[in-house]
Amino acid sequence: MNICVCVGSSCHLKGSYDVIQLMKENLEKNNLTDKVNLSAAFCLGKCTHGVSIKIDDEIVTGLNKETFDEIFNEKVLGGLSK
Repeated sequence: MNICVCVGSSCHLKGSYDVIQLMKENLEKNNLTDKVNLSAAFCLGKCTHGVSIKIDDEIVTGLNKETFDEIFNEKVLGGLSK
């Protein structure tokens, strides 16, 4: 699985650094660092929707500290269990 976290201007201001930190922590906690490639990306084109990430070919928007766990569980853990 490939995950890119947007670090463009808008996402940076909306907390993309926090999302990257949470992603790193949760990948380590779930022993997924060997199954997931985490990287940064510049502008995914969804600037008005909060911090955006791209999981393989799917763009997911609206990430922040409050929504992270739900999205991580559904999209990352759920996606790997398929």
